[in-house]
Amino acid sequence: MIRRERPDALGPTPDADGTAFAVYSAIAERVELCLFDEDGKASFSFDLVRDDDCVWYGHVAQCAPGQRYGYRVYGPFDPDRGLRCNPSKLLIDPYARRLEGGFTWDKAVFDSNGLDSAGHVPFSVGTPVGEIADDPRPRVPWSETIFYECNVRGFTMRHPALDEASQGTFAGLANHEVVDYIKALGVTSVELMPVQAFVDEHHLSKMDLRNLWGYNTISFFAPMPRYASGAADIELRDAVRVLHDAGLEVILDVAYNHTGESGKTGPTISFRGLDNLTYYRTPPLDPGAYVNDTGCGNTVNADHPRVRQLVVDSLAYHANCMGFDGFRFDLATILGRRGDGFVKGHPLLIDISNDSRLADVKLVAEPWDPGPGGYQLGNFPPRWAEWNDRYRDDVRQFWRGDHGKSGALARRLHGSA
Repeated sequence: MIRRERPDALGPTPDADGTAFAVYSAIAERVELCLFDEDGKASFSFDLVRDDDCVWYGHVAQCAPGQRYGYRVYGPFDPDRGLRCNPSKLLIDPYARRLEGGFTWDKAVFDSNGLDSAGHVPFSVGTPVGEIADDPRPRVPWSETIFYECNVRGFTMRHPALDEASQGTFAGLANHEVVDYIKALGVTSVELMPVQAFVDEHHLSKMDLRNLWGYNTISFFAPMPRYASGAADIELRDAVRVLHDAGLEVILDVAYNHTGESGKTGPTISFRGLDNLTYYRTPPLDPGAYVNDTGCGNTVNADHPRVRQLVVDSLAYHANCMGFDGFRFDLATILGRRGDGFVKGHPLLIDISNDSRLADVKLVAEPWDPGPGGYQLGNFPPRWAEWNDRYRDDVRQFWRGDHGKSGALARRLHGSA
């Protein structure tokens, strides 16, 4: 049922005969593709083959869109050396465009044991690659742009016009009364706080609480399943289209700086089990630990070409297939970090600036992170706008009546680089 056929792209690629799968791992000795039925039970598994670029691939006949799957990676397991291959952990495909099922803080999600984590992590779902979004874009000039930051779940959870099924969802965001309210504010661009799939932190789960803001991403492609009643990618795309029809741009807040796998005692969900040393920064003399310039337990390794490819491909998918008009980058200094600090000309920043698929989108950096030398306001490349905390602080202080702030306000209104 499986044949050696390398697709052009990473992730799942359905065709008339089935679906081709491809995933990157330089450390793996064997990669197993596992298929699951609608009840979450394992149905078939296949060994993928490896090419010279460390891509593991195979084509499964009669495997239609909607198929649930995951990966198991066999290879060295030595956490003190940063090697974390553990085939008992079912891994999310980094290029999966849809996830189904939730994440639970069961002991099986930790790679320190041999318990099977299937059923405790989301399943990847095979979907079509995605058509180019053809709805008209508002194309608001920068000089007229006014952002409105919006949390999909929080903004719609108690809206009186929404029924219970639509509250807290992409469908609720697309409701005409919700859209009319946003329009009435006089803004031009809705900035959605993170909607890429994320997990609730362990300490929140222990208190029976959830992460609302979403800055704990585990997939850079797939939307958060609990923000939808059906296929989250379709419902999100429909919401973007409705906002466009109302003349509103839609900006996506993205957190490519860390993932929900956290530090050395965190769960193994995807990247850690696929190729830990590729996806994460580790101290030069301690590969078993994680650089924590994000304050969230780990730091994505922007120096690795496969990680840069993943980020840019994710942005291109959201811009061209999902219809987003721009991106706000959380802790964006991380994207320009090398081992010795921030570099304005870092390849990832340049790749994002120059990729033809992103030529017409707005790029907004949060130009700081908690790491050494993390405050980089004014130091991002051409095309990048930046959140300006000095403007924010001076305007707030003037507004509340602090003494001697008129001059500072005049400087902020006059503008700066």
